[in-house]
Amino acid sequence: MISSVLFIVFFAMAITFFVKRILYIKRNILLGKKETINNQPAERWKMMFRVAIGQSKMVKRPLAGILHIFIYVGFLLVNIEMLEIILDGVFNSHRLFSFMGGFYSFLINSFEFFALSVIIACFVFLLRRNVVKLPRFHSAEMTKGPKSDANAILLTEIALMTAFLSMNAADSLLQEIGSAHYAQTGTFIISSLLKPLFAGFSESTLIFIERGAWWFHIIGVLIFMNYVTYSKHLHIFLAFPNVYFSKLKAKGYLPNMESVRKEVELMLSPNPYSNSSSENEEPVKFGASDISDFSWKTLLDAYTCTECGRCTSVCPANITGKKLSPRKLFMDIRDRSESIGNAMDLQKANFQPDDKNLLNLITPEEVWACTTCNACAEVCPVNINHTEVIFSLRRFLVMEQSSAPAALNMCFKNIENNGAPWQFSPEDRLLWTEE
Repeated sequence: MISSVLFIVFFAMAITFFVKRILYIKRNILLGKKETINNQPAERWKMMFRVAIGQSKMVKRPLAGILHIFIYVGFLLVNIEMLEIILDGVFNSHRLFSFMGGFYSFLINSFEFFALSVIIACFVFLLRRNVVKLPRFHSAEMTKGPKSDANAILLTEIALMTAFLSMNAADSLLQEIGSAHYAQTGTFIISSLLKPLFAGFSESTLIFIERGAWWFHIIGVLIFMNYVTYSKHLHIFLAFPNVYFSKLKAKGYLPNMESVRKEVELMLSPNPYSNSSSENEEPVKFGASDISDFSWKTLLDAYTCTECGRCTSVCPANITGKKLSPRKLFMDIRDRSESIGNAMDLQKANFQPDDKNLLNLITPEEVWACTTCNACAEVCPVNINHTEVIFSLRRFLVMEQSSAPAALNMCFKNIENNGAPWQFSPEDRLLWTEE
């Protein structure tokens, strides 16, 4: 009974913290502007199954893609057994589903195969990050925090899968010696490789190992579940809705600005004053300078970002040494959302927005370095659209702050005066034909 009570208390605490954190993230995402995305549901489901579940973009880099699929599928399947572990914890039972006989043995062996594949894949990823040191994992924005986060997740997955296999190995030995409460479930193939490590141990020691591994696995999974909500690995939950709600139009499609449309309608109206805004209405803002100027979908993108760096690794601006890193844009948006969310929780009813915005984190040099080629959006495994953010920031710089590179300012001036980007009078355009 003590064991069951301890488990129920810990489980309830873990779920409570998890739900509280998810509600916090939801609130932060909804700090963005409202946007309705409900068109073409069939196409959206198809895209979600292809990209988020089928990992179609991951496998374009075969080694990383295949290893990621092993981790993705393995972690999902192994945690199916969490249902049995949770019920065992609540009712103080042991292998509650073992009555299924041969099918149960098949399931556990399948879980063990994928547990081993997760361990191998995580070791390879640790080597790629820390020994091979792939450049995309060591960009300027990948400070100690993001690097430690990735390593912590990989090491945790190795520890959890090792505990699972150790638990099964000790369980098999206890079955062989006929220990009470350890039902016969057949041979566990992968974990049987660990049995020599425990050979010769007493029954009480084996029970201690089995129970210790069981508690380590369940507590580790519940802590891991909460940790990922603070981590880049939040994408294991958010990748599916993010891909579902992602852009269906061409990646280069640039939506019109509602604020500009209103201004044009006002100019073309035969009675403009009848359509003018009321005094209480907020002044029109062009472009975006902070998270409240973007839609909730952009903030969902930021929380879904895996920080894998594929976008930055194919960015021609970044490759040629410019400051722009598409990955950093969304890390900055997420950091800004967290900063505002924490301030709201701290100040509560007295919350007052600070005088900062995204342009305190993202410099004009980064904004103007983008070539708008959309290579970043093409390779992103969770369908984030980076260039829309850059366009919105550019629009703010140009239309609100009259700030643009000299070459663009000259282009704007020529269009205004000459009706073309070039510094020639319209009357002189055909002079070349005289020769």
